Amino acid sequence: MWFYDALATGFRTPTDPGRLQLFRILYGSILGIRFALSFGQGGWRRFAPGSLSLRLAQQRFGARLGRLLASVYRPVLVVRTAAAAALATGLVPPVALVLVVAGIAMELLYLKSPSAVRYSVLTGMCLLAAGDLGHGLHIDHHPSPANTWAQLLLVLVTTDLYWNSAYQKYRSTQFRTGLFLAQWMHSHAQLKDRLPYRREHAIPGFMVRLTGGLTPRDIGLWRLVAVTVIAAEVALPVALLIPQSTPYAIAAGIGMHAAFTSLKPRQLITFSGLSTAAYAAFLT
Repeated sequence: MWFYDALATGFRTPTDPGRLQLFRILYGSILGIRFALSFGQGGWRRFAPGSLSLRLAQQRFGARLGRLLASVYRPVLVVRTAAAAALATGLVPPVALVLVVAGIAMELLYLKSPSAVRYSVLTGMCLLAAGDLGHGLHIDHHPSPANTWAQLLLVLVTTDLYWNSAYQKYRSTQFRTGLFLAQWMHSHAQLKDRLPYRREHAIPGFMVRLTGGLTPRDIGLWRLVAVTVIAAEVALPVALLIPQSTPYAIAAGIGMHAAFTSLKPRQLITFSGLSTAAYAAFLT
């Protein structure tokens, strides 16, 4: 297994540099979509004069730094979107990658729950450690140790993401028993027609009709889903590293993240997109 060989040889084991080059293309594309979406639903008007977001920023960072953040906010939105497109297409990848990581890191200053941002920054830093990001849309498959260290880092970061997520879910009695998911679906069934953005969720109607109640049957079904998700998040990183189980693990992971994303497509597109894109790093 390449992972253990890389550890044993001090990261000098040749790996396929195309794995990280593919992830670079996907990374730039996914964050480019996120950055483009950030212009909508009030994102462009964040930190406008007299806005609540500007007032909160000034309370948190002080009046001077709050005004500085407001002044650079819109230019950064434009620059980081262009940089993501350049990264995906392979135009000056090292420079574009630095601008993309800095652009996504800016969201740590104002988002309340920036878990996807932290993962984006960490995976971007893994790419920064790569010695061969490639150029253009070409992917090189000649074995080389140039990306071995970066590929191993990406595997470790993604594994930690899954295992930490499984641990937090297991610790939550409400999630583990299925009650949280049942309550969430029930609330969605009651309020979905009153949401300000009708396309904020993509849950199939039959799922809402079948599991949108709070009966013991509904909670029992969601308990089964919760246990399955916890088990899948524990097993997935290991299964991805074993060549015999890799295709099945990829299919299971994509299916799991597709289900996650249907809950909140806009919010989870980065997390699900980068998680599944990182599967490229697990391959030999």
